[in-house]
Amino acid sequence: MAVHRGKIAVAGDRYRFLIDPHISGAGPSGDHPTVGDWLLIDRETQQSTRILIRANLFKRRAPGVDRKEQMIAANVDTVFIVASCNQDFSGSRLERYLVLAREVGVNPVVVLTKADITDTPETFEAAARDLQPGLVVRTVNGRDPGDVARLASWCGMGKTVALLGSSGVGKSTLVNTLRGSDSIATQAIRKGDGTGRHTTTVREMHRLAGGGWLLDTPGMRELQLTDVAAGLEEVFDDVAAAVEQCRFSNCAHNAEPDCGVQAAIARGEFSTARLERWRRLTAEEALNTTSLARQRSRQRKR
Repeated sequence: MAVHRGKIAVAGDRYRFLIDPHISGAGPSGDHPTVGDWLLIDRETQQSTRILIRANLFKRRAPGVDRKEQMIAANVDTVFIVASCNQDFSGSRLERYLVLAREVGVNPVVVLTKADITDTPETFEAAARDLQPGLVVRTVNGRDPGDVARLASWCGMGKTVALLGSSGVGKSTLVNTLRGSDSIATQAIRKGDGTGRHTTTVREMHRLAGGGWLLDTPGMRELQLTDVAAGLEEVFDDVAAAVEQCRFSNCAHNAEPDCGVQAAIARGEFSTARLERWRRLTAEEALNTTSLARQRSRQRKR
């Protein structure tokens, strides 16, 4: 139900309590549960003995010196990628979340909040829809129950919706409005730059009256991509298709002869800016994945 420092909150038939996250018999480097996981728990010892097979798992390379892999959420049906209609809006940041969602096979919905503070919400909608063909985008005033009700179709009985986004974009406000409650603390954004303040400090599931679940997560100041090659190819499928048309397999996509990428740009299929974003994310993903593979190899040798 929630991940705290050193403990996890679990709930079952007529009980809810905190337990140690270590799985009995898993070893020091074994798997650990994350919010959204289904566990087998020994009622007498209150210790988890097994994590049931996951439908999917959101993870990232955690910030910090050791750069370990951090699990975000498991068993998610839909992810609301939340951004706000102000100067903090970033298409390139949304692309990172889209890659993450596509990699694990979860349908993304981009939810643009704070529609009440802009006179041109359609500008933000257009920028979001340009990120990928067919992308579902909804613009809402997170404090208006009637407006937020447009998101209810993804939150039905037995469905789990995870909310991802940076700090202060209105994730907790959306959860409060969908639940018809104001029990989750929220904070105003900074007036100077529209940047949000960090409110949610733990990953936690919230039950909806209709039987669905909302999984609120802390704002991510940094989202490093690891092991998401398939997600990158899906989000940047136009660039990936153009790469296949290059004459040389080691083409740098600059001034090489018969470069399929430059030809696609000349035809207006995508922009140079989109190519540069693909290059940065592809290089980042390759570096992080190689580094993580080495880290895993060292752990296995211990």
